[in-house]
Amino acid sequence: MSDSPTVVLVHGAFADASSFARIIPELLADGTKVLAPPVPNRSLSGDAAYIASVVRQIEGPVVLVGHSYGGAVITVAGAEKNVVGLVYLAGYALDEGETLGELQGRFPDSPLANALVYTQFPVAGTDEPGTEISVDIDRLPEIFAADLDPDLARVLAVSQRPLAAVAFGEPASAAAWKAKPAWGIVSSSDTTINPDVERFGYERAQMKVTEIDSSHLVMLSHPTEVVGVIREALASVTAPGAGQVDAQE
Repeated sequence: MSDSPTVVLVHGAFADASSFARIIPELLADGTKVLAPPVPNRSLSGDAAYIASVVRQIEGPVVLVGHSYGGAVITVAGAEKNVVGLVYLAGYALDEGETLGELQGRFPDSPLANALVYTQFPVAGTDEPGTEISVDIDRLPEIFAADLDPDLARVLAVSQRPLAAVAFGEPASAAAWKAKPAWGIVSSSDTTINPDVERFGYERAQMKVTEIDSSHLVMLSHPTEVVGVIREALASVTAPGAGQVDAQE
């Protein structure tokens, strides 16, 4: 197995891989191999299975970086054997058998809760439509991207990638942080996810935690700090004696 990990960036709900646009150039400039695949945002099990399939086809070790709902996805997909580390960006660190709804339900709602919009989409093989969730276009800038340029925030508002509602009630089939080293960034001014949800998940997983005074889109508003945490993770998993995570599984 190659000693040089590939960083796989996993976006969350209401966003796409372009949300990593400000950290990808810095990682590439380091000579780090980077991949930012699209997440279907249709179910936790399906999304994790897709990311796991991407990971399995990468030669060598992988560090998974998940933002927001992408944190839940890497929690499950991170069980793949060649995943050597996990980095959570304002993300959900679920326990095995836990749902997004259950983890969020431990804490007061964020302002996001009353800004959600529910619409329908066709589901292949059935006449019953699915329900997907997005954020009210007029409110997304303040809730999701308060510390970004207003023009960029408006673009983000009209280019959302919705999340299927079923993802909120689907239990995680694995908790990769139990066997893999993990790092977590708390966005302390987050009004999308209650920051205490982030803190609780990270502390439970005994992660190395960094707090940044940021909106939910921490990788766009504070790219240098985020890249610093990813570099720390890469250095840790490539240090002498690292890379033995498979023995813990």
